[in-house]
Order: sequence, then C-alpha cells, then structure tokens
Amino acid sequence: MTTVKTDLQTSTLVHRPGRWIDGWNPEDTDQWEGEGRAIARRNLAVSVFAEFFGFMMLGVWSVVVPNLGAAGFAYTTDQLYWLIALPGLTGAAMRVLYTFMVPVFGGRNWTVISALLLLIPSLGLAWAVSDPTTSFGVMLLVASLAGLGGGNFASSMVNISFFYPQREKGKALGINAAGGNLGTGIVQLVVPLIITSGAGIALGRAGLIFVPAAILSALAAFVLMNNLSNAKSDLRSYALAVKNHHTWVISFLYIGTFGSFLGFSLTFPTLMKAMHPDVPIAVAFLGAATGALTRPFGGALADRFGGTRVTMGSYLAMGVGVVGLVLTVEEAGFGLFLGLFLLLFAAAGIGNGSVYRMIPIAFLIGADDDAAKARAHRAAAGCIGIAGAVGALGSFFVPRTFAELGITGGLWAFAGVYAVMLVVAWGVYARPGTETAAARV
Repeated sequence: MTTVKTDLQTSTLVHRPGRWIDGWNPEDTDQWEGEGRAIARRNLAVSVFAEFFGFMMLGVWSVVVPNLGAAGFAYTTDQLYWLIALPGLTGAAMRVLYTFMVPVFGGRNWTVISALLLLIPSLGLAWAVSDPTTSFGVMLLVASLAGLGGGNFASSMVNISFFYPQREKGKALGINAAGGNLGTGIVQLVVPLIITSGAGIALGRAGLIFVPAAILSALAAFVLMNNLSNAKSDLRSYALAVKNHHTWVISFLYIGTFGSFLGFSLTFPTLMKAMHPDVPIAVAFLGAATGALTRPFGGALADRFGGTRVTMGSYLAMGVGVVGLVLTVEEAGFGLFLGLFLLLFAAAGIGNGSVYRMIPIAFLIGADDDAAKARAHRAAAGCIGIAGAVGALGSFFVPRTFAELGITGGLWAFAGVYAVMLVVAWGVYARPGTETAAARV
C-alpha cells in the first residue's frame, strides 16, 4: 500500500492480489507525480506491445492472400478480395464488444485474455493454408477470425484512457494508437520474409509466428500490467453519443481517414502484386507504416490549425493521390505508384489524428454550465468508441469496392467519396458564421 499526502487530502493507492489497484486518481497531482505516472507508463508500454500484435493479426491475411495462388489455391479474384475484407468487418464488430470488456474483467486481465484469443486465428490460419483443397467457405471462416485482432484496439484504448489525466490523455492515446497501427505495416514486412525462407512458400508459418507472440504478450500483461477497480463501464456515455448528431457526422468523416488507412493497408499488397508483380511484396509495409507514423502529427497540426481544417486538407491530399493513381496506374513505373500510395497513407494517418481532435471541441459547443459540460465530456467519450467502430468498416468497404469496380473504378469511387466528405466537413464544421467554425472544431 502506498500513501501520497497532499495539502488538501490523502490519496491512497491500495495494491491488492491479482495486481488490482484501488484509489486510482490520475487527476490528483501528488499521486500522479509520486507513483501514478510510472504505473501508467508501464501499462501503456505493455498495452502498445499487445495491441501491436493484434493489428498484425488483423493484417496478416493481406499478405497471405497474394501468395495463395503460388501455394496452389485456385480462388477467383472476387474470392480473394473477400478474404481480405472479412477480417476488417469482424474486427469492426469486435471493437464494439471489446469496448465493454475492460470494466468487466479488468484491463490487465482482459489484455491477457485477448492476447491468448489470438491463438485461435493463428492456429486456424496455419491449418487452413496447409491444404490447397481447403474449401473457400472454410477459408472465409478462418479469415474472419483474424478480426479478433481488431477488437484489441478498442479495449486497449479504453483501458489506457483510465490511467491518464485529461491533460495527458490525448498524447497517451495517440502513442497507443500509433504503436498498434504500426503492426499492420510490420506484418507486411516480416511475414513475406518468413513464408519464403527456404524452398517454396510455407504459408503456415504466417499463422505459427503468432503463437509465441500471443503467449509473450499475454505473459507481459500478466506480469507487468494492472487492473483498476474504478474503471467502470459508462453506458450512459454511449446513450448520450448516439443521440448527438456530431457522433454520426464524425463517424462518417472517420471512415474516410481511418477506414482508408485500414482498407488500403489490407488491400495494398494485392494491388501491388497485380500492378507490379516483380516487386517484392514486403515493400507494401511502407504504406501502413507511413499511415501509423503520421497519425500523431495529425493531432499536433489540429491543435495549431483546427481539426476540421487539417481533416479537409487530408481529404484533399487523398483525392490528389487517388486521381493521380487513376491517371497513371496503367503506364507509370513503380516509383510513382508507390509515391502516390504513400501520399494516400500519410494523408489518412494525419486525418486519423485530426478527426479525433475534433471530438471534444464539437461536443462542448453550447455547454454553458458544469452539468452541461459533464454531459458533453461523457458524450464525447462515447463518440470515440462509436467512431472507432464505424471508421473500421472502411477495412471492409475498400477491398470490396475494388472487387466490384476494379482498380480504376474503385479509385474514382474513392475520389468521389473524399469530395463528399470534404464538403460535409466544411458545411458542418468550417462554414463561416457557424458556432463550430468560431470554436475551431
């Protein structure tokens, strides 16, 4: 038991068996400076580690799919895009469920459980790709299980939000998100090297590498993380968010940024294989890595210039990227192809950070007293969870759009979507003379 005295009160942290902590209050400056910051940082570090593997699992099929033909699987192009898209759809659903798991089980306990759950899709993948006669239905079911990795993001973000004070929460969540997002890129770098080492292609290794990773991250969480007894589920925040129109506008805008990041991350290796088959598929990791690393800059730019302005700029840049690809995709060399896609990823990453920065400001508009501000903060917290789940649907829609419309048709469709989102962002939040524009949402 650790006691930290302040001028106004005594704040006591009680450490109980099972690594539970009672009395956690990061807003208490003395508690935070005395012991709290070190505990929070330790939990954040392990959270990033575990979430990183979750995103790797979500993205592993993006690398497996382009290699199925070489391994003897005779699936159609449409079927291949289904295998890419379905993990994103189930991952979005898991985000909703996982949001409520931390208050039920405890952040440390659920991190252990969610890490071990990754053994199911990893072993399933290793088994399914071992036989080229595996039916498409079975393969689709196994691919959908990779969505368990997508759920880790939601529970990880919820858990870390309880550890940090409001003044440092944005930075902590940004680090947590960026560290996890990076897993989508790293899996595209590492897995191609592993499955092609030695003679032929050993696709089963793409699943087996997650066995030690899942066990290691579960052990790290078990030994180093904590459960907070005051981490309670606030269902009221989701009810307030559902009733507020900002939730649905921002969720729509987040599909354009986070949905683009996830969707293009999962689809890029297959697109690259189709357009530039001689380029090593491991190069595809640059896309997702760029999007992950630029996310924190989006929040910083939004702090300076306003979230809506930065978000609109990201839509404009993504529009330039997809139109440039349409005009050059058939005859351009790989350098231009890669450069335009990296522009897309960088803009999407910046937009991810700027859209989330819009949320607290938008919900505080019109909140004139303490009670109204408290309701606004709760609604904003609920919006973060809802927007994250809705935005993740882009990981399903992007590959399915390419499957239905082809590469050129899909790119034109995305150009139109970004144009609509830019207009919506301007009309709702940046139009001169509105409260939202004055507040620099």
